[in-house]
Amino acid sequence: MKASTTTSMQLGQQLHMTPQLLQSIRLLQLDGLQLDLELRRVLAHNPLLELDEEPLPAPVGDTADAADVQVAAFDELPESSMWDVRGGGWGDGDDDGLQRIAAPESSDAHCRILQRLALDCTSDELEIAAFWLDHCDDAGYLDAPLDALLLRACARFDRSGTVIEGVRQRLLSGDPAGMAARDLRENLLAQLAALPGRVPGRALAARLVRDALDCLAAHDIVAIAGTLGCDEDDAHEAVRLVLSLDPRPGEAEVRDAAAPVVPDVVVWHGDGCWRVALNARAAPRVSVHAGYERALSESDGAAAAPMRELLQEARWFARGLAMRYDTLLRTARVIVERQAAFLERGEEAMAPLTLKDVADAIGMHESTISRITTGKYLQTPRGTFEMKRFFAVRLEGASVSGAAVKAMVRRLIEAEPPQRPLADEAIAALLARQGVNIARRTVAKYREQLEIAPARARRRGARSPASPLLARAG
Repeated sequence: MKASTTTSMQLGQQLHMTPQLLQSIRLLQLDGLQLDLELRRVLAHNPLLELDEEPLPAPVGDTADAADVQVAAFDELPESSMWDVRGGGWGDGDDDGLQRIAAPESSDAHCRILQRLALDCTSDELEIAAFWLDHCDDAGYLDAPLDALLLRACARFDRSGTVIEGVRQRLLSGDPAGMAARDLRENLLAQLAALPGRVPGRALAARLVRDALDCLAAHDIVAIAGTLGCDEDDAHEAVRLVLSLDPRPGEAEVRDAAAPVVPDVVVWHGDGCWRVALNARAAPRVSVHAGYERALSESDGAAAAPMRELLQEARWFARGLAMRYDTLLRTARVIVERQAAFLERGEEAMAPLTLKDVADAIGMHESTISRITTGKYLQTPRGTFEMKRFFAVRLEGASVSGAAVKAMVRRLIEAEPPQRPLADEAIAALLARQGVNIARRTVAKYREQLEIAPARARRRGARSPASPLLARAG
């Protein structure tokens, strides 16, 4: 019996990701706060890197022939008077335009918590805090057992369980108190402990949370008083204090007014064209220390090998950071060029724009555009927007975007006679006169997304509020 062997060959392509490429991709997708944390970490661990103080010059990208959008440098940022666009509301109030944010729904509540912690935490502790927040659900509770998360964090950060748990305790007692709690009991106890000053009934309320939550859920004051060994008046006081706490601190943070977002790119109109520039506050630059680099080039032997590795890492990081800024500016330039009408006239002029459109314009892959536009903000005369806000799907069978048509529907309803509200069919007919042909059911879909009642309900004076928040306030 003969043994037979077969040999086969397969041809294929495989992408090998070098450490330099992996780092460049990672730097692209970091938002402003994450970039700041990463920069602190790298500077702390690599003595060959140093922060640059010189302003970043305006790069010349592949779209340099576009005459209507010009790239500017840090020192060309506009005075506040140059930001005014008629109808944009930029000149209202005395606050600095660079501090404004017009898209609070895009801001990250976890980033705001980390920003507050950054005042008295090291960069390593902030990374651990970010880990805990990543493993919280929307209400602010841990989404997995504490022991399992502790083991995972110890392995990831190479720190002891005491250190990891210590950071979680900071979150529990931070702002808002109760974040990263294991359960309702731990959350409420943390909030009670965080109440400032002398709080009458605090100790009794803490005993209530520890020993009588079931009685509280049943609204049984007599049982609560019996369990705590106090009279009913004291029990009522403890119950009122516990009920004043927030059982869902994560959602409370989202409801709070958003902290100002530092824009990554500034956009303004000057000298007859739109201009874009990196915001110096969000674009720190680094370079390799010239003295150390020169000393390493003159040294030989194995003793210098570790420093040469640090030198290579420093060069990779500096190049990756430069790539991030170049890609960010080129992407912003295309977005401003395609959405100039929106910047001038508002929501109804939002043009259809996809990731592929921008990727084709600057010669990059769609995934790169997705990374560089996530969590990055453009400061414009009309407000501050996340870059992804400028992407809009083309309405089927039309030359306008769905976002623009939705804004048209809102305008028509806001301008309708109070006693003769417009039916969906009438709105569709009015849009058709403006060259936008959509079905009645599309108008109904946009109206529902805007939380506006049908014409019959509006005629009775029962207009739907602009948002659930206004409904609760009413």
